Amino acid sequence: MLMKTPTQSLTEQLSVRFGERIRNRLLAPGARLPSVRQCALQHGVSPSTVVAAYDQLLAQGLVEARKNRGFFVREVAPVGAEAVKAGEAAAMEVAAGNWTTAHWFAARGAARGSPPVNATALIRGMFHKISDKPQPGMGVLPPQWLESTFMPAAVRKVTSTRALQEYSLQYGEPLGDGALRRLLVKKLASLNVHTGPENILTTVGATHALDIVSRTLLRPGDPVMVEEPGWAVEFARLSALGMHILPVPRRADGPDLEVMARYCEVHKPKLYVSVSVFHNPTGYCLSPGSAHRILQLANQHNFHIVEDDTYSHIAPEHATRLTALDGLQRTIYVSGFAKILAPNWRIGFLAAPQGLVEQLLDTKLLATLTTPALLEKALALCIEQGQLRRHAERIRTRLDAARARSVKLALSAGCTFAADPVGLFGWVDTGVDTDALSQRMLDEGYLLAPGALFHAERKPSTLMRINFATTQDATFWRTFERIVKQSR
Repeated sequence: MLMKTPTQSLTEQLSVRFGERIRNRLLAPGARLPSVRQCALQHGVSPSTVVAAYDQLLAQGLVEARKNRGFFVREVAPVGAEAVKAGEAAAMEVAAGNWTTAHWFAARGAARGSPPVNATALIRGMFHKISDKPQPGMGVLPPQWLESTFMPAAVRKVTSTRALQEYSLQYGEPLGDGALRRLLVKKLASLNVHTGPENILTTVGATHALDIVSRTLLRPGDPVMVEEPGWAVEFARLSALGMHILPVPRRADGPDLEVMARYCEVHKPKLYVSVSVFHNPTGYCLSPGSAHRILQLANQHNFHIVEDDTYSHIAPEHATRLTALDGLQRTIYVSGFAKILAPNWRIGFLAAPQGLVEQLLDTKLLATLTTPALLEKALALCIEQGQLRRHAERIRTRLDAARARSVKLALSAGCTFAADPVGLFGWVDTGVDTDALSQRMLDEGYLLAPGALFHAERKPSTLMRINFATTQDATFWRTFERIVKQSR
Protein backbone atom coordinates (compact mmCIF):
# COMPACT_ATOMS: atom_id res chain seq x y z
CA MET A 1 0.00 0.00 0.00
CA LEU A 2 1.30 3.44 -0.90
CA MET A 3 1.92 6.11 1.75
CA LYS A 4 2.03 9.82 1.04
CA THR A 5 5.39 11.49 1.82
CA PRO A 6 6.47 15.14 2.02
CA THR A 7 8.52 14.77 -1.17
CA GLN A 8 6.28 12.57 -3.33
CA SER A 9 2.52 12.42 -3.79
CA LEU A 10 0.60 9.15 -4.11
CA THR A 11 0.07 9.91 -7.80
CA GLU A 12 3.80 10.29 -8.37
CA GLN A 13 4.61 7.13 -6.42
CA LEU A 14 2.14 5.09 -8.45
CA SER A 15 3.33 6.55 -11.74
CA VAL A 16 6.98 5.86 -10.85
CA ARG A 17 6.20 2.27 -9.84
CA PHE A 18 4.52 1.46 -13.16
CA GLY A 19 7.05 3.49 -15.12
CA GLU A 20 10.00 1.55 -13.71
CA ARG A 21 8.37 -1.78 -14.51
CA ILE A 22 7.63 -0.71 -18.06
CA ARG A 23 11.17 0.59 -18.66
CA ASN A 24 12.68 -2.56 -17.17
CA ARG A 25 10.38 -4.64 -19.40
CA LEU A 26 8.77 -6.30 -16.40
CA LEU A 27 5.48 -5.17 -17.94
CA ALA A 28 5.39 -6.39 -21.53
CA PRO A 29 4.44 -4.20 -24.49
CA GLY A 30 0.74 -4.79 -25.08
CA ALA A 31 0.07 -5.73 -21.44
CA ARG A 32 -3.09 -4.24 -19.96
CA LEU A 33 -2.78 -2.19 -16.79
CA PRO A 34 -5.26 -2.91 -14.00
CA SER A 35 -8.56 -1.10 -14.31
CA VAL A 36 -8.82 2.15 -12.38
CA ARG A 37 -11.03 0.50 -9.77
CA GLN A 38 -8.78 -2.55 -9.41
CA CYS A 39 -5.65 -0.44 -9.13
CA ALA A 40 -7.24 1.80 -6.50
CA LEU A 41 -8.19 -1.22 -4.38
CA GLN A 42 -4.78 -2.88 -4.80
CA HIS A 43 -2.81 0.18 -3.73
CA GLY A 44 -5.22 1.69 -1.22
CA VAL A 45 -5.70 4.96 -3.09
CA SER A 46 -8.62 6.79 -4.64
CA PRO A 47 -9.68 6.24 -8.28
CA SER A 48 -8.78 9.86 -9.03
CA THR A 49 -5.19 9.17 -7.90
CA VAL A 50 -5.00 6.23 -10.31
CA VAL A 51 -6.41 8.30 -13.18
CA ALA A 52 -3.82 11.01 -12.50
CA ALA A 53 -0.99 8.43 -12.39
CA TYR A 54 -2.14 6.86 -15.66
CA ASP A 55 -2.31 10.33 -17.21
CA GLN A 56 1.35 10.84 -16.26
CA LEU A 57 2.27 7.54 -17.91
CA LEU A 58 0.35 8.65 -21.01
CA ALA A 59 2.26 11.92 -21.07
CA GLN A 60 5.55 10.02 -20.84
CA GLY A 61 4.56 7.88 -23.81
CA LEU A 62 4.73 4.67 -21.78
CA VAL A 63 1.07 3.65 -22.13
CA GLU A 64 -1.83 4.24 -24.44
CA ALA A 65 -5.55 4.47 -23.74
CA ARG A 66 -7.87 2.31 -25.81
CA LYS A 67 -11.52 3.33 -25.88
CA ASN A 68 -13.72 1.14 -23.69
CA ARG A 69 -10.78 -1.25 -23.07
CA GLY A 70 -8.42 0.50 -20.66
CA PHE A 71 -4.73 1.37 -20.55
CA PHE A 72 -2.05 -0.70 -22.28
CA VAL A 73 1.74 -0.65 -22.30
CA ARG A 74 2.87 0.88 -25.59
CA GLU A 75 4.67 -1.15 -28.23
CA VAL A 76 8.21 0.11 -28.63
CA ALA A 77 8.82 -0.93 -32.27
CA PRO A 78 7.27 0.77 -35.31
CA VAL A 79 4.26 -0.93 -36.80
CA GLY A 80 2.12 -0.63 -39.88
CA ALA A 81 3.12 1.43 -42.90
CA GLU A 82 6.00 3.17 -41.14
CA ALA A 83 7.54 -0.19 -40.23
CA VAL A 84 7.18 -1.47 -43.78
CA LYS A 85 8.92 1.67 -45.06
CA ALA A 86 11.69 1.11 -42.51
CA GLY A 87 12.15 -2.44 -43.76
CA GLU A 88 12.20 -1.33 -47.41
CA ALA A 89 14.73 1.40 -46.60
CA ALA A 90 16.90 -1.15 -44.80
CA ALA A 91 16.81 -3.44 -47.84
CA MET A 92 17.99 -0.59 -50.05
CA GLU A 93 20.83 0.17 -47.63
CA VAL A 94 21.90 -3.47 -47.65
CA ALA A 95 21.87 -3.54 -51.44
CA ALA A 96 24.02 -0.42 -51.46
CA GLY A 97 26.47 -2.09 -49.08
CA ASN A 98 25.90 0.46 -46.32
CA TRP A 99 24.39 -1.87 -43.73
CA THR A 100 25.58 -5.12 -42.21
CA THR A 101 23.52 -8.29 -42.11
CA ALA A 102 22.82 -7.60 -38.44
CA HIS A 103 21.22 -4.25 -39.37
CA TRP A 104 19.15 -6.04 -42.00
CA PHE A 105 17.85 -8.63 -39.54
CA ALA A 106 16.98 -5.92 -37.03
CA ALA A 107 15.16 -3.80 -39.59
CA ARG A 108 13.23 -6.77 -40.91
CA GLY A 109 12.21 -7.59 -37.36
CA ALA A 110 10.95 -4.03 -36.94
CA ALA A 111 9.11 -4.20 -40.24
CA ARG A 112 7.20 -7.24 -39.04
CA GLY A 113 6.38 -5.52 -35.75
CA SER A 114 7.95 -6.11 -32.35
CA PRO A 115 7.80 -9.68 -31.05
CA PRO A 116 4.33 -10.23 -29.57
CA VAL A 117 5.90 -12.23 -26.75
CA ASN A 118 8.05 -10.18 -24.39
CA ALA A 119 10.49 -12.88 -23.35
CA THR A 120 12.93 -10.22 -22.20
CA ALA A 121 10.66 -9.53 -19.21
CA LEU A 122 11.80 -12.79 -17.63
CA ILE A 123 15.39 -12.34 -18.75
CA ARG A 124 15.57 -8.80 -17.39
CA GLY A 125 14.02 -10.08 -14.18
CA MET A 126 17.20 -12.04 -13.59
CA PHE A 127 19.22 -8.80 -13.67
CA HIS A 128 16.74 -6.33 -12.14
CA LYS A 129 16.26 -8.10 -8.85
CA ILE A 130 12.61 -7.90 -7.79
CA SER A 131 13.23 -8.94 -4.19
CA ASP A 132 15.22 -11.41 -2.09
CA LYS A 133 12.36 -13.92 -2.36
CA PRO A 134 12.63 -17.10 -4.49
CA GLN A 135 11.26 -16.26 -7.94
CA PRO A 136 8.71 -18.77 -9.33
CA GLY A 137 8.98 -17.46 -12.89
CA MET A 138 12.73 -17.85 -13.28
CA GLY A 139 14.12 -20.50 -15.64
CA VAL A 140 17.27 -21.31 -13.68
CA LEU A 141 18.25 -23.29 -10.61
CA PRO A 142 18.94 -21.34 -7.40
CA PRO A 143 22.60 -20.22 -7.15
CA GLN A 144 23.12 -22.14 -3.92
CA TRP A 145 22.22 -25.37 -5.74
CA LEU A 146 25.04 -24.78 -8.21
CA GLU A 147 27.77 -23.98 -5.70
CA SER A 148 30.73 -26.37 -5.87
CA THR A 149 34.42 -26.66 -5.05
CA PHE A 150 35.38 -28.55 -8.20
CA MET A 151 34.63 -25.70 -10.60
CA PRO A 152 36.97 -23.14 -8.98
CA ALA A 153 39.60 -25.86 -8.73
CA ALA A 154 39.31 -26.61 -12.44
CA VAL A 155 39.64 -22.92 -13.31
CA ARG A 156 42.72 -22.58 -11.11
CA LYS A 157 44.33 -25.57 -12.79
CA VAL A 158 43.84 -24.29 -16.34
CA THR A 159 44.89 -20.76 -15.44
CA SER A 160 48.27 -21.58 -13.98
CA THR A 161 50.87 -19.05 -15.09
CA ARG A 162 52.06 -21.03 -18.10
CA ALA A 163 48.59 -22.14 -19.23
CA LEU A 164 47.09 -18.69 -18.78
CA GLN A 165 49.70 -17.17 -21.04
CA GLU A 166 49.46 -19.94 -23.61
CA TYR A 167 45.65 -19.87 -23.93
CA SER A 168 45.16 -16.11 -23.56
CA LEU A 169 47.63 -14.88 -26.17
CA GLN A 170 46.13 -16.74 -29.11
CA TYR A 171 42.72 -17.62 -30.46
CA GLY A 172 41.35 -21.03 -29.59
CA GLU A 173 40.34 -23.70 -32.08
CA PRO A 174 37.56 -22.46 -34.40
CA LEU A 175 35.30 -25.45 -33.69
CA GLY A 176 36.04 -25.24 -29.97
CA ASP A 177 38.45 -26.91 -27.59
CA GLY A 178 39.39 -30.32 -28.97
CA ALA A 179 39.48 -32.07 -25.59
CA LEU A 180 35.99 -30.82 -24.74
CA ARG A 181 34.60 -31.88 -28.12
CA ARG A 182 36.04 -35.39 -27.70
CA LEU A 183 34.37 -35.67 -24.29
CA LEU A 184 31.09 -34.42 -25.77
CA VAL A 185 31.25 -37.28 -28.27
CA LYS A 186 31.13 -39.70 -25.31
CA LYS A 187 28.31 -37.71 -23.70
CA LEU A 188 26.26 -37.92 -26.89
CA ALA A 189 26.98 -41.64 -27.27
CA SER A 190 25.31 -42.20 -23.87
CA LEU A 191 22.17 -40.68 -25.47
CA ASN A 192 22.53 -42.97 -28.53
CA VAL A 193 23.68 -40.04 -30.65
CA HIS A 194 26.80 -41.26 -32.42
CA THR A 195 29.10 -38.73 -34.05
CA GLY A 196 32.70 -37.47 -34.06
CA PRO A 197 34.41 -34.35 -32.68
CA GLU A 198 34.55 -32.89 -36.20
CA ASN A 199 30.73 -32.66 -36.15
CA ILE A 200 30.63 -30.70 -32.87
CA LEU A 201 30.83 -26.92 -32.56
CA THR A 202 31.09 -25.13 -29.20
CA THR A 203 29.08 -21.95 -28.65
CA VAL A 204 28.43 -19.19 -26.13
CA GLY A 205 25.55 -21.07 -24.54
CA ALA A 206 22.70 -23.07 -26.08
CA THR A 207 20.85 -19.91 -27.16
CA HIS A 208 23.88 -18.93 -29.25
CA ALA A 209 23.83 -22.39 -30.82
CA LEU A 210 20.18 -21.91 -31.80
CA ASP A 211 21.02 -18.51 -33.23
CA ILE A 212 23.88 -19.91 -35.31
CA VAL A 213 21.52 -22.50 -36.80
CA SER A 214 18.88 -19.86 -37.60
CA ARG A 215 21.31 -17.44 -39.22
CA THR A 216 22.88 -20.22 -41.27
CA LEU A 217 19.80 -22.03 -42.57
CA LEU A 218 17.21 -19.24 -42.73
CA ARG A 219 16.60 -15.92 -44.42
CA PRO A 220 14.14 -13.21 -43.34
CA GLY A 221 10.58 -14.29 -44.14
CA ASP A 222 11.32 -18.03 -44.12
CA PRO A 223 8.65 -20.16 -42.43
CA VAL A 224 9.76 -21.92 -39.22
CA MET A 225 7.68 -24.41 -37.21
CA VAL A 226 7.93 -23.89 -33.44
CA GLU A 227 6.14 -25.83 -30.72
CA GLU A 228 3.38 -23.97 -28.84
CA PRO A 229 3.33 -23.45 -25.95
CA GLY A 230 7.04 -23.06 -26.25
CA TRP A 231 10.12 -21.29 -25.02
CA ALA A 232 9.35 -17.59 -24.99
CA VAL A 233 12.88 -16.59 -26.00
CA GLU A 234 12.73 -18.71 -29.17
CA PHE A 235 9.51 -17.06 -30.35
CA ALA A 236 10.94 -13.60 -29.67
CA ARG A 237 14.34 -14.38 -31.19
CA LEU A 238 12.94 -15.77 -34.45
CA SER A 239 10.46 -12.92 -34.70
CA ALA A 240 13.27 -10.39 -34.25
CA LEU A 241 15.12 -12.08 -37.12
CA GLY A 242 12.08 -11.56 -39.33
CA MET A 243 11.04 -15.21 -39.62
CA HIS A 244 7.50 -16.39 -40.35
CA ILE A 245 6.62 -18.36 -37.22
CA LEU A 246 4.30 -21.36 -37.62
CA PRO A 247 3.13 -22.42 -34.15
CA VAL A 248 2.58 -26.18 -33.78
CA PRO A 249 0.44 -27.25 -30.80
CA ARG A 250 2.49 -29.43 -28.44
CA ARG A 251 0.76 -32.49 -27.00
CA ALA A 252 1.86 -35.01 -24.39
CA ASP A 253 3.41 -37.37 -26.97
CA GLY A 254 4.78 -34.70 -29.32
CA PRO A 255 3.65 -32.02 -31.78
CA ASP A 256 0.26 -32.04 -33.49
CA LEU A 257 1.25 -34.01 -36.58
CA GLU A 258 -1.82 -33.00 -38.60
CA VAL A 259 -0.99 -29.33 -38.14
CA MET A 260 2.63 -30.00 -39.09
CA ALA A 261 1.54 -31.85 -42.24
CA ARG A 262 -0.71 -28.93 -43.30
CA TYR A 263 2.11 -26.44 -42.73
CA CYS A 264 4.38 -28.59 -44.87
CA GLU A 265 1.89 -28.64 -47.73
CA VAL A 266 1.01 -24.94 -47.62
CA HIS A 267 4.09 -23.09 -46.33
CA LYS A 268 7.07 -25.34 -47.15
CA PRO A 269 8.86 -24.66 -43.83
CA LYS A 270 12.66 -24.60 -43.72
CA LEU A 271 13.10 -25.58 -40.07
CA TYR A 272 11.33 -27.19 -37.11
CA VAL A 273 12.45 -26.25 -33.58
CA SER A 274 11.75 -28.93 -30.98
CA VAL A 275 12.33 -29.60 -27.29
CA SER A 276 11.81 -33.36 -27.29
CA VAL A 277 12.66 -34.10 -23.65
CA PHE A 278 11.28 -32.14 -20.66
CA HIS A 279 9.61 -29.67 -22.99
CA ASN A 280 9.51 -26.10 -21.74
CA PRO A 281 7.01 -25.22 -20.24
CA THR A 282 4.93 -28.43 -20.11
CA GLY A 283 7.54 -31.06 -19.23
CA TYR A 284 6.24 -33.38 -22.00
CA CYS A 285 8.55 -36.00 -23.54
CA LEU A 286 8.38 -37.11 -27.17
CA SER A 287 7.08 -40.62 -27.95
CA PRO A 288 8.90 -42.93 -30.42
CA GLY A 289 5.85 -43.01 -32.71
CA SER A 290 5.65 -39.23 -32.97
CA ALA A 291 9.41 -39.00 -33.52
CA HIS A 292 9.22 -41.47 -36.40
CA ARG A 293 6.44 -39.51 -38.10
CA ILE A 294 8.26 -36.17 -37.66
CA LEU A 295 11.34 -37.58 -39.38
CA GLN A 296 9.16 -38.90 -42.21
CA LEU A 297 7.75 -35.40 -42.71
CA ALA A 298 11.23 -33.87 -42.64
CA ASN A 299 12.47 -36.24 -45.35
CA GLN A 300 9.33 -35.85 -47.43
CA HIS A 301 9.24 -32.04 -47.29
CA ASN A 302 12.96 -31.30 -47.06
CA PHE A 303 13.26 -29.35 -43.81
CA HIS A 304 15.81 -29.54 -41.00
CA ILE A 305 15.09 -30.14 -37.32
CA VAL A 306 16.94 -28.42 -34.51
CA GLU A 307 16.52 -30.37 -31.27
CA ASP A 308 17.08 -28.30 -28.14
CA ASP A 309 18.13 -30.67 -25.34
CA THR A 310 18.96 -28.01 -22.77
CA TYR A 311 17.66 -30.14 -19.91
CA SER A 312 19.59 -33.29 -20.83
CA HIS A 313 21.52 -33.28 -17.53
CA ILE A 314 18.33 -33.75 -15.50
CA ALA A 315 16.49 -35.91 -18.06
CA PRO A 316 16.54 -39.69 -18.56
CA GLU A 317 19.21 -40.88 -21.00
CA HIS A 318 16.76 -43.38 -22.50
CA ALA A 319 14.19 -40.70 -23.41
CA THR A 320 13.32 -40.48 -27.11
CA ARG A 321 15.44 -37.97 -28.99
CA LEU A 322 14.97 -37.18 -32.68
CA THR A 323 18.71 -36.92 -33.18
CA ALA A 324 19.28 -40.47 -31.93
CA LEU A 325 16.71 -41.89 -34.34
CA ASP A 326 17.87 -39.76 -37.26
CA GLY A 327 21.62 -40.16 -36.80
CA LEU A 328 22.35 -36.49 -37.57
CA GLN A 329 20.96 -36.60 -41.08
CA ARG A 330 18.30 -33.88 -40.93
CA THR A 331 18.67 -33.11 -37.25
CA ILE A 332 20.93 -30.67 -35.43
CA TYR A 333 21.43 -31.32 -31.72
CA VAL A 334 21.79 -28.37 -29.31
CA SER A 335 22.60 -28.36 -25.61
CA GLY A 336 24.59 -26.51 -22.97
CA PHE A 337 25.80 -26.38 -19.38
CA ALA A 338 24.36 -23.12 -18.04
CA LYS A 339 21.31 -24.76 -16.44
CA ILE A 340 23.25 -27.38 -14.50
CA LEU A 341 26.70 -25.95 -13.87
CA ALA A 342 27.55 -22.28 -14.29
CA PRO A 343 25.17 -19.78 -15.94
CA ASN A 344 27.92 -17.22 -16.49
CA TRP A 345 30.37 -19.62 -18.15
CA ARG A 346 28.06 -19.56 -21.19
CA ILE A 347 29.27 -22.81 -22.75
CA GLY A 348 26.98 -24.60 -25.19
CA PHE A 349 27.42 -26.76 -28.24
CA LEU A 350 25.75 -28.18 -31.29
CA ALA A 351 26.24 -31.40 -33.24
CA ALA A 352 25.36 -31.24 -36.92
CA PRO A 353 25.45 -33.25 -40.15
CA GLN A 354 28.87 -33.16 -41.77
CA GLY A 355 27.54 -31.25 -44.78
CA LEU A 356 26.43 -28.34 -42.55
CA VAL A 357 29.38 -28.03 -40.18
CA GLU A 358 31.46 -25.66 -42.34
CA GLN A 359 28.48 -23.35 -42.95
CA LEU A 360 27.66 -23.28 -39.24
CA LEU A 361 31.31 -22.62 -38.41
CA ASP A 362 31.39 -19.68 -40.83
CA THR A 363 28.43 -18.14 -38.99
CA LYS A 364 30.13 -18.66 -35.63
CA LEU A 365 33.38 -17.10 -36.86
CA LEU A 366 31.58 -14.02 -38.22
CA ALA A 367 29.80 -13.47 -34.90
CA THR A 368 32.34 -14.44 -32.20
CA LEU A 369 35.50 -15.66 -33.96
CA THR A 370 36.12 -18.38 -31.37
CA THR A 371 34.79 -19.28 -27.94
CA PRO A 372 36.74 -18.87 -24.65
CA ALA A 373 39.26 -21.75 -24.54
CA LEU A 374 40.07 -21.33 -20.85
CA LEU A 375 36.54 -22.03 -19.65
CA GLU A 376 36.08 -24.81 -22.19
CA LYS A 377 39.24 -26.50 -20.90
CA ALA A 378 38.02 -26.11 -17.30
CA LEU A 379 34.70 -27.68 -18.25
CA ALA A 380 36.50 -30.54 -19.99
CA LEU A 381 38.39 -31.20 -16.77
CA CYS A 382 35.15 -31.28 -14.76
CA ILE A 383 33.65 -33.79 -17.20
CA GLU A 384 36.75 -35.95 -17.49
CA GLN A 385 37.11 -36.38 -13.72
CA GLY A 386 33.43 -37.30 -13.30
CA GLN A 387 32.65 -34.26 -11.18
CA LEU A 388 29.96 -32.93 -13.52
CA ARG A 389 28.19 -36.30 -13.56
CA ARG A 390 28.14 -36.51 -9.74
CA HIS A 391 27.03 -32.87 -9.51
CA ALA A 392 24.13 -33.57 -11.90
CA GLU A 393 23.07 -36.58 -9.82
CA ARG A 394 22.93 -34.40 -6.69
CA ILE A 395 20.88 -31.78 -8.55
CA ARG A 396 18.40 -34.43 -9.78
CA THR A 397 17.93 -35.78 -6.24
CA ARG A 398 17.41 -32.30 -4.85
CA LEU A 399 15.02 -31.37 -7.66
CA ASP A 400 12.92 -34.51 -7.11
CA ALA A 401 12.40 -33.52 -3.48
CA ALA A 402 11.64 -29.89 -4.36
CA ARG A 403 9.15 -30.97 -7.02
CA ALA A 404 7.24 -33.15 -4.55
CA ARG A 405 6.94 -30.24 -2.10
CA SER A 406 5.98 -27.72 -4.79
CA VAL A 407 3.30 -29.97 -6.27
CA LYS A 408 1.74 -30.51 -2.86
CA LEU A 409 1.70 -26.78 -2.13
CA ALA A 410 0.31 -25.89 -5.58
CA LEU A 411 -2.55 -28.37 -5.24
CA SER A 412 -3.33 -27.10 -1.73
CA ALA A 413 -3.49 -23.57 -3.14
CA GLY A 414 -6.24 -24.63 -5.54
CA CYS A 415 -4.13 -25.09 -8.68
CA THR A 416 -4.25 -28.02 -11.07
CA PHE A 417 -1.50 -29.31 -13.36
CA ALA A 418 -2.16 -29.13 -17.09
CA ALA A 419 0.68 -31.64 -17.59
CA ASP A 420 2.24 -34.27 -15.36
CA PRO A 421 4.82 -32.54 -13.13
CA VAL A 422 8.30 -33.67 -14.20
CA GLY A 423 11.66 -32.01 -14.75
CA LEU A 424 12.33 -28.43 -13.69
CA PHE A 425 9.03 -26.79 -14.66
CA GLY A 426 5.36 -27.21 -13.85
CA TRP A 427 2.56 -26.10 -16.19
CA VAL A 428 -0.06 -24.92 -13.72
CA ASP A 429 -3.68 -23.86 -14.19
CA THR A 430 -4.53 -21.12 -11.69
CA GLY A 431 -8.13 -20.51 -12.72
CA VAL A 432 -7.52 -16.76 -13.15
CA ASP A 433 -5.94 -14.52 -15.79
CA THR A 434 -2.22 -14.91 -15.11
CA ASP A 435 -1.28 -11.69 -16.93
CA ALA A 436 -3.28 -9.72 -14.37
CA LEU A 437 -2.11 -12.03 -11.59
CA SER A 438 1.54 -11.45 -12.48
CA GLN A 439 1.11 -7.70 -12.06
CA ARG A 440 -0.44 -8.18 -8.62
CA MET A 441 2.33 -10.56 -7.58
CA LEU A 442 5.01 -8.05 -8.62
CA ASP A 443 3.71 -5.82 -5.83
CA GLU A 444 4.41 -8.70 -3.45
CA GLY A 445 7.96 -9.18 -4.74
CA TYR A 446 7.34 -12.21 -7.00
CA LEU A 447 8.00 -12.47 -10.74
CA LEU A 448 5.67 -14.96 -12.45
CA ALA A 449 5.82 -16.53 -15.90
CA PRO A 450 2.24 -16.16 -17.22
CA GLY A 451 0.99 -18.53 -19.90
CA ALA A 452 0.73 -15.77 -22.53
CA LEU A 453 4.54 -15.61 -22.68
CA PHE A 454 4.70 -19.10 -24.15
CA HIS A 455 2.59 -18.43 -27.24
CA ALA A 456 3.51 -16.91 -30.57
CA GLU A 457 0.70 -14.38 -30.21
CA ARG A 458 -0.17 -13.04 -26.80
CA LYS A 459 -3.60 -14.09 -25.58
CA PRO A 460 -5.23 -14.37 -22.14
CA SER A 461 -4.37 -17.53 -20.21
CA THR A 462 -5.08 -19.04 -16.81
CA LEU A 463 -1.84 -21.05 -17.02
CA MET A 464 1.58 -20.20 -15.66
CA ARG A 465 4.95 -21.91 -15.60
CA ILE A 466 6.52 -22.48 -12.20
CA ASN A 467 10.06 -23.46 -11.34
CA PHE A 468 9.89 -26.37 -8.90
CA ALA A 469 13.20 -25.37 -7.32
CA THR A 470 11.87 -21.93 -6.34
CA THR A 471 8.24 -22.70 -5.43
CA GLN A 472 8.72 -25.01 -2.44
CA ASP A 473 8.24 -22.06 -0.09
CA ALA A 474 4.82 -22.04 1.60
CA THR A 475 5.02 -18.24 1.97
CA PHE A 476 4.76 -17.78 -1.78
CA TRP A 477 1.71 -20.00 -2.03
CA ARG A 478 -0.05 -18.23 0.86
CA THR A 479 0.52 -14.93 -0.93
CA PHE A 480 -0.65 -16.50 -4.18
CA GLU A 481 -3.90 -17.73 -2.58
CA ARG A 482 -4.61 -14.31 -1.08
CA ILE A 483 -4.08 -12.47 -4.38
CA VAL A 484 -6.15 -15.02 -6.34
CA LYS A 485 -9.06 -14.64 -3.91
CA GLN A 486 -8.89 -10.85 -4.27
CA SER A 487 -8.86 -11.21 -8.07
CA ARG A 488 -12.10 -13.17 -8.22
